[in-house]
Amino acid sequence: MIASAPTPQELLTIAVEVARDAAATAHRMRAEGVSVAATKSTVTDVVTAADRAVERQVLEALRARRPGDAVLGEEYGAGETGPAAEDGVRWIVDPIDGTVNYLYGLPYCAVSLAAEVAGEVVAGVVRNVVTGDEWTATAGGGAWRDGQRLRCSAETDLGQALVATGFGYDAGRRAHQARVVAELIPQVRDIRRMGAAALDLCLAAEGRVDAYYEKGLAAWDLAAGGLVAREAGLLVTGLSGRPPGPDLVLAAPPALHEPLHTRLAALDASGGP
Repeated sequence: MIASAPTPQELLTIAVEVARDAAATAHRMRAEGVSVAATKSTVTDVVTAADRAVERQVLEALRARRPGDAVLGEEYGAGETGPAAEDGVRWIVDPIDGTVNYLYGLPYCAVSLAAEVAGEVVAGVVRNVVTGDEWTATAGGGAWRDGQRLRCSAETDLGQALVATGFGYDAGRRAHQARVVAELIPQVRDIRRMGAAALDLCLAAEGRVDAYYEKGLAAWDLAAGGLVAREAGLLVTGLSGRPPGPDLVLAAPPALHEPLHTRLAALDASGGP
């Protein structure tokens, strides 16, 4: 007898339990003091001891609940789980999205955990480490925060849109991204750069910013927050027909997507280093 595949809601229940415990650990470790354990792409792209400890906790919690699943994490990659089966479950975790904010004690960092089945993200949770704010979504089941279903911004005028973005750590990439922002900012209400992609996507999902774009996102940056954004009605794409990914992620309401896409394409927002 073959066991039936878990439903998105069942996977979300696990994700929420694991993410809440992980966020509590990150919060406790921040109160005890943060230490930089390593750097990644540049000397400013840091990894804290908490990043590693939290991801290890998530990996062990998922292994205890669903030992046959694969896990992809920012710090340990595929960990010890190996690749997911073709129709199996893969968990995608960012233990602390917004590590530099976490390092400096800024209240804009989160645990992000998503479940992917057969290559499609079907459940996700993003939990702010500091405030406890929590966003969840399941494929086809909507995006939610505090029992309220989320709807993206109804803004239709790009000139009135508050747009969030982020920057990479490589100096050449930052210079290119700064040029894009300099050209875009006169054409929108304003730009916000807060330093945690998963949270930016969640804020766009509830209309606290009107749209979001960024170059350089990895799977763990996008998986859970991207699902929350899509389920709230945002179009989440790349540029020029490409899927969202490292080249660019654009999340915008349907009325803003085309004009913002046109400007970002003209500015070569997916180009540069």
